[in-house]
Amino acid sequence: MSGKNELHENIESSIAQKVEPSRVQACPECGSTRLMRDYECAEIVCMDCGMVVAAKIADRGPEWRAFDDDQRSKRTRVGAPLTYTIHDKGLSTTIDWHDKDVYGKSLSPGQKAQVYRLRKWQRRIRVSDATERNLAFALSEITKISNNLNLPKNILETASVIYRKAVKERLIRGRSIQGVTSAALYLACRQCGLPRTLDEISQASTVNKKEVGRSYRFLIKELNYSIPPLKPSQYITKFSNQLTMQGKVEEIAHKILTSAKNLKLTSGRGPTGIAAAASYIASVLTGERKTQREIAEIAQVTEVTIRNRYKELVERLMFQLSL
Repeated sequence: MSGKNELHENIESSIAQKVEPSRVQACPECGSTRLMRDYECAEIVCMDCGMVVAAKIADRGPEWRAFDDDQRSKRTRVGAPLTYTIHDKGLSTTIDWHDKDVYGKSLSPGQKAQVYRLRKWQRRIRVSDATERNLAFALSEITKISNNLNLPKNILETASVIYRKAVKERLIRGRSIQGVTSAALYLACRQCGLPRTLDEISQASTVNKKEVGRSYRFLIKELNYSIPPLKPSQYITKFSNQLTMQGKVEEIAHKILTSAKNLKLTSGRGPTGIAAAASYIASVLTGERKTQREIAEIAQVTEVTIRNRYKELVERLMFQLSL
């Protein structure tokens, strides 16, 4: 009798695993449509025969719990997710420019004039005071610069949060918005470990490099940020992609940097220079030769720097290169 029960349980579990929860309409055992979704056990159970129709179903409810109506009303969220890249966090409404109602019918001339006035005042009220105007302009500048540099979404959100903190601390007064936005974007790149230089940020934002660096140091000091120093390994992937080199070159360059770090050859050296030298050595070792000038243009360092770092690595790591 116990063997039959085990066999029945095995059949039920196999059926429950094969059936997709979204397609379950009736019980395959008795044909009943009275199914119950038990999210605590992650199962769909037939209420007539008790068969487990599907298992491991996803809970599509909220990630929070509420124990009374007050908590439920406070934690309930609707609409699009919040974003810090828009001055009002994306919570405002926009009146569409199509003069049609919800049924798709065109509005009468009187209704069109009324909607035009509503649209005009909605646009004016959306940016009401000087702080919101500042935020609206600055966040659009951050979005523009990040689009020019093809930066990911998390960098854009982090830079927006940094700029909002600077506005809250009243650090913008007396400084240009473009300079502070560029500095916030560079600070976000450093914070998230994305290799971007001051030259790249200044070229994308048309702001002087000295002003970006000055604003960057000011934000770090006033907002009490602790930024980790850049590592040469962070630049290897960037150089390999821009030079269209194979993955083997990148792997060897990482091994060279690891050995150089163990020998303490990277301390006191610029990360871009030593990363460029490691990429050059790896390209020579794999036969996919790149000139020092090509790598210097990508890394934005001089050929002399690459040559000096390259000689140090070759001598200490004892490579035998045929040039």
